[in-house]
Amino acid sequence: MASTSTRGQRRAAALLLSPFFGLFTAVTLVPLFYAAWLSLFTTRTSGLGFGGAENVFAGWDNYVRALADPAFRDGFLVVAAYCAIYIPLMIGGALALALLLDSGLAKARSFFQLALFLPHAVPGLIAALIWVYLYTPGLSPVIDLLESGGLAVGFLSADNAVFSTANIAVWEWTGYNMVIFYAALQAVPRETLDAAKVDGAGALRTALSVKLPMIRPAVALAVLFTVIGSIQLFTEPKVIYSASTAIGSSWTPNMYVQTAAFQDNDFGLAAAASLLIALFAAVLSFAVTRISRRGSKP
Repeated sequence: MASTSTRGQRRAAALLLSPFFGLFTAVTLVPLFYAAWLSLFTTRTSGLGFGGAENVFAGWDNYVRALADPAFRDGFLVVAAYCAIYIPLMIGGALALALLLDSGLAKARSFFQLALFLPHAVPGLIAALIWVYLYTPGLSPVIDLLESGGLAVGFLSADNAVFSTANIAVWEWTGYNMVIFYAALQAVPRETLDAAKVDGAGALRTALSVKLPMIRPAVALAVLFTVIGSIQLFTEPKVIYSASTAIGSSWTPNMYVQTAAFQDNDFGLAAAASLLIALFAAVLSFAVTRISRRGSKP
């Protein structure tokens, strides 16, 4: 009787999970294996280019070409600079706003949650177009206001390209992560907060010594997802690329892949570069996870 019930539960579980595994195989595993297969080949022309093109087995050559290309390597340096600006500003801002909303000083919490979350509801492409308008001299009221005060800032210049890109992402994602942190703060036991007040801890001390340590897993998860998303940086610089000469067509690793595939028609190189990006993201995610686990241990 028990074995029959167990078999029924397993069948029900398999039936319910089959749509997920089917979609996961179709949209993740199959493209992944196809990209791995594609990365082992390259397209070559015979003779003087009149004999047509053929796919030739290249082994690891495409991976070596990608790693040896300065444009591909420099893209990771750009992403590193982007993360150094974006992650502290966004995570720090989201934490500060969440703690402020959770404090007793906050009024109209629902309104401010919605108002701060609204930028995330704007599609990334639209947000990038809005900010490019604000960055463009002769069009931007922000630049006109700064120039009237004697400040000349070239948001689309080579020196400010990384900051301008990070600023768009901060505007998009701060409200989203603020909602996550605020939800985590609501799960902090009220008895713990009451005990801190009884011990004489003020609002700031309670926030830093009680609330922040208790929502550390949520912060670590947000940092992990932010790091993975940063490695895949594409939309914002791609839009800025149309208005600025400071950003090249291979400015980030994902832009390098897009250029190799759809401008140079080198799909083997694009596949190899994309798998290297995925491998780098996996290694970095593992490192961030290990560091966050060590930080959470007493």
